Amino acid sequence: MSLDPFLNRREFMGRAARAGATLLAAGGIASLAYDPVGPGPISEEPAAAGLPDFSLPEAGRRMCIARGAADRSRALQLALQAIGGIEAFIRKGDRVLIKVNAAFASPALLSATTHPELVSEMIHLCLKAGAAAVRVTDNPINDPASCFALTGIGEAARRAGAELILPEERFFRPLTLKDAVLIKNWPVLLAPLSGVTKLIGLAPLKDHHRSGASMVMKNWYGLLGGRRNIFHQDIQTIIAELACMVTPTLVVLDATTTMISNGPTGGSLADLKETRTLIVGTDQVAVDAFGATLLGKTAADLPFIAKAEALGAGSADYRALSPIEVAA
Repeated sequence: MSLDPFLNRREFMGRAARAGATLLAAGGIASLAYDPVGPGPISEEPAAAGLPDFSLPEAGRRMCIARGAADRSRALQLALQAIGGIEAFIRKGDRVLIKVNAAFASPALLSATTHPELVSEMIHLCLKAGAAAVRVTDNPINDPASCFALTGIGEAARRAGAELILPEERFFRPLTLKDAVLIKNWPVLLAPLSGVTKLIGLAPLKDHHRSGASMVMKNWYGLLGGRRNIFHQDIQTIIAELACMVTPTLVVLDATTTMISNGPTGGSLADLKETRTLIVGTDQVAVDAFGATLLGKTAADLPFIAKAEALGAGSADYRALSPIEVAA
């Protein structure tokens, strides 16, 4: 499956991979610095008005909390079965994009990124349901090739039969979100979404020193290009706006092993806690609101949740969804 490149008047975003390698852990894993050098807002071409709505109104607001399993594949299977099965969301002929968190060049055991086991299982389930194609993408903070290699996500995606899409300059296009304060004429990773009919977000649950937590809504940050670090000055608002920009089919929050301190990068097993919980749902705000409780917080402790709810991205009252709980 080939991507439809966007035709720009000029390349608007340059990238430079800095060859800095430091040992991350005793295993000698290298964390390669990646500097997305390039402009922020751009104006050389008309900005896209927004993204398609990938939700399924007929599916309604569904949510399942699977507890007790260290096996992510089994937990995902059981959680999906509880809310109607993967067939309730993926149909024959669908073209699916799975947005992972591959932000850092670190091994899966540190829980800073989406676990490859979860990626592989979701791909298998989508293809089994009849999906015509599955893509996997992210725009990492560190060097993309290193991130997808060291996290294990790249190999997991290829082996499961998905197309792995690493970010390239030509894959970004300016986008303006209606009524947004921050997402105005900003480069967004749009090419992987070309022809896609369903969108799934897979994110780990972890502490975040700026936003308070990194969960499914924060995961969409990986669609932004340019000098996106300027949004750290108002990180609560950018997360809420991202939740409005992206309306997914399904989101999965992996709290099998949770990074409870020193997030979002961590780097030590001492930062982790076995919480053995997996949350699957159609309302990303509700999923994050529950996820907060596993970090010992409430939705009120994380302003981006209330902001996203106020903007119409979902409901912070996850109990109103009557979430199904299963023992995995």
